Amino acid sequence: MIPAIILFAVTYVLMLAFSKYRPYIALASALIFIVSGMLPIGDIFGSIDFNVLLMIAGTMGLVSLFVESKMPSLLADIVMDKVPNVQWAAVAMALFAGVISAFVDNVATVLMVAPVALEICKKFNTNPVPFIISIAVSSNLQGAATLVGDTTAIMLGSALDMSFTDFFWYNGRPSIFFAVELGAILSAIILAFLFRKEKSPIPKSNSRTKVTDYVPTVLLVGAIALLICASFIENKPDITNGLICCALLVVGLIYNFIKKRNISAITAPLKEIDFETIGLLLGLFLMIGGIEAQGVIKTAANLLASLGGGNVFILYTAVVWASVVISAFIDNIPYVATMIPVIGGIAATLNIDPTVLYFGLLSGATLGGNCTPIGASANITGIGILRKEGYTVKNSDFFKIGIPFTLAAIIPAYIYIWLVYGV
Repeated sequence: MIPAIILFAVTYVLMLAFSKYRPYIALASALIFIVSGMLPIGDIFGSIDFNVLLMIAGTMGLVSLFVESKMPSLLADIVMDKVPNVQWAAVAMALFAGVISAFVDNVATVLMVAPVALEICKKFNTNPVPFIISIAVSSNLQGAATLVGDTTAIMLGSALDMSFTDFFWYNGRPSIFFAVELGAILSAIILAFLFRKEKSPIPKSNSRTKVTDYVPTVLLVGAIALLICASFIENKPDITNGLICCALLVVGLIYNFIKKRNISAITAPLKEIDFETIGLLLGLFLMIGGIEAQGVIKTAANLLASLGGGNVFILYTAVVWASVVISAFIDNIPYVATMIPVIGGIAATLNIDPTVLYFGLLSGATLGGNCTPIGASANITGIGILRKEGYTVKNSDFFKIGIPFTLAAIIPAYIYIWLVYGV
């Protein structure tokens, strides 16, 4: 176990120190995990989240067609007509991403909303880095708001046999949706403060961008609708969302080829797929699979469970804040999967209602990824988009938005959950 922890820690330090080489560092570390036997051969495919990888590839291709149609530019024009300055444009885009992310996977949300933000920044010669980071962290926040917002929410809903409406009203009390929205309100205020210097007024114009083709927009909206519908299907294949996005990309490519009658109609959108981001995620999935196989995550969960000493408030506090810290460095899916039965056992031993601990786990684990640039797939995707646009994202760029955003979102949720379900 100790070698796995050391390798994992060294890898993360190197990725934070050498941000340009993160995909290669992650893949090299994953290879060491495999060659050394810390990640057994039989666990390799089980460690890879093919659903996320397929969804990124499919959505990136769709987004390239979406951008080519000039729809993001039109949406940027509409946003600029509704807000007074760049500051509120940034806040509006983050809130918009949050709304979508409550119903659609966080990564897909970033891929869909980022092009609009990039168009806004291009029109006013504004640095898009803080815009895209804000969109990514806002997407992560809203993942816990509904049953269909994030894999961790789906897992918890399954464990507690919760319906879609239970996330709004559970056991006769307002549910976790309102905890998330309290955090969203405060975090929006934080974003407004962070963008306080962006006071450049947005001139109003009577002319708007003309969209050249509405089919890519229909495909992208169709992807959102299908992802929402698929979330209600029980016992569906794990790669359902990825297959939806890739299938719609194939439809888009066929349509584009028929329209243009040249091979570049197919190759150009495929070239827009960010394979470096996919490589980074692949490496991270294998690394996390390695430390899980070595018992690191289970040990961390058991250690966390022992911190309460029988006091429910202390245990709840430990669950929330340890989940924030742990999820800043490892994928929250295996962590939450490990912690759900642990919390069930603790609640049975103490003879208490486990709801407060479960909701604390979900809120902490969902938001913890916002603390670091590689703590969540949405963050990695957003940074990948910026890199393809020629922008380098420093760790400090991410920390100065991600950390205050996380604290602003988790503190009101932490207080709310305890007052509603713990007292």
